Amino acid sequence: MSDGSLKARLSREIALTGPMTVADYVTRCLHDPQAGYYATRPELGARGDFITAPLVSQMFGELIGLWAVETWHRLGAPERVRLVEVGPGDGTLMADALRAARLAPDFLSALDLILIEPSRPLREAQARRLNEADTPPRWVSSLEAVERDAPVILIANEVLDCLPARQFVKTESGWAERRVGVSDTGDLLFGLTAIAGGFVRPPFEVAPGDLIEISDQQAAFGRDLGRLVSDASGAALLIDYGRDRPGPGDTLQALRRHTKVEPLATPGEADLTQWADFPTVLEAGVRTGADVTGCLGQGDFLRRLGIEARAERLMSTRPDAGPVIQRQLDRLTAEDQMGRLFKAAAIFSPRALVVPGFEA
Repeated sequence: MSDGSLKARLSREIALTGPMTVADYVTRCLHDPQAGYYATRPELGARGDFITAPLVSQMFGELIGLWAVETWHRLGAPERVRLVEVGPGDGTLMADALRAARLAPDFLSALDLILIEPSRPLREAQARRLNEADTPPRWVSSLEAVERDAPVILIANEVLDCLPARQFVKTESGWAERRVGVSDTGDLLFGLTAIAGGFVRPPFEVAPGDLIEISDQQAAFGRDLGRLVSDASGAALLIDYGRDRPGPGDTLQALRRHTKVEPLATPGEADLTQWADFPTVLEAGVRTGADVTGCLGQGDFLRRLGIEARAERLMSTRPDAGPVIQRQLDRLTAEDQMGRLFKAAAIFSPRALVVPGFEA
């Protein structure tokens, strides 16, 4: 470990200022300007550290593109609409979505395409992927930078899991916060810090030894989405892996080359995530005056959008690829793969809008 490594810098900081919250640790590991994972070395796809649904199959992005077109129609087909993607990865989802949207040229003509991406390496990848897109993108730094003078259709696929949570443990003597400390040898380790008071009890049963996660960042994201779609009108689609009801559990994980590794071992060199807390995010949206859908499993949502019919069409035109397409379909929709753990929900403007895929 060199003196300038992120691990060394975090160890020195903790030794000086005290144990760090799990949320602060994850944020530093992902976004430290010098050595943060997303700031310096995000690796997506089969050769990288993890794979997302758009990289599993073109069908995912195509269906999201058609979802956006249908949402636009249900908003009254406005002459101007902002299509926003938060955390666009390497641009694959949006490239596939725009290709599918060619079925609706008026939609493409109305588009102002906005990408929200803090990572410079990923912005460069998105620019390459969308270099020949029908609608050129522009990048902004935050939701607050998205103008409110036209309806917004927003996509956030695997964004919530990058917004970290603090962790709390119920002990026999009360609540304590799980924090990241440092040993005498400079190694990072987990420990508990007692909470003096003011802790809000969770709205579910918790036994001694149980761990709960509370993400102020996820709540703030839901609030900001609610304000955006309320001010501008429109809908925000959230797809992520996580929980659709409150409950305990430690969901912090680190992935490197598709393998789980110890989260404290190599800060900045692995992707750190925690489960999306859909109840918290949707409740935050409601508090702004926006409407929300319930949660659907990703498999059910994609089936409602027509993924099985799309797979059949692809197989009919490419019979030799039939087994591969079937495996991709299973990966995205099967209960024991991404179909149940991954969920979809929407926050939308308080008006008579029925969000596609969530019809009763």
